[in-house]
Amino acid sequence: MMAETDTLNAPAIHRVFSFNAPGALKVALVGDFTHWQEKPISLRKHYDGIWRASVLLPPGTHRYQFLVDDQCANDLEYTLRLPNRAAP
Repeated sequence: MMAETDTLNAPAIHRVFSFNAPGALKVALVGDFTHWQEKPISLRKHYDGIWRASVLLPPGTHRYQFLVDDQCANDLEYTLRLPNRAAP
């Protein structure tokens, strides 16, 4: 997945990430801005079953993925997708 922010003299912006998983026990966000699984960001479950987190991102394009109960999951609400890179 990719999230984009304007790069033309733009300051960092808050982007809200959300994932619909009412039955999940935990949801985390990992990406190039968290050094992937090194520093995952925990999302908070809301009454509607949607997990959310607001993240301050620097300008540019960022790759990310959700971890739902420790399993990788794509953001189904976001249509811009990149293929996974093969491991070295």
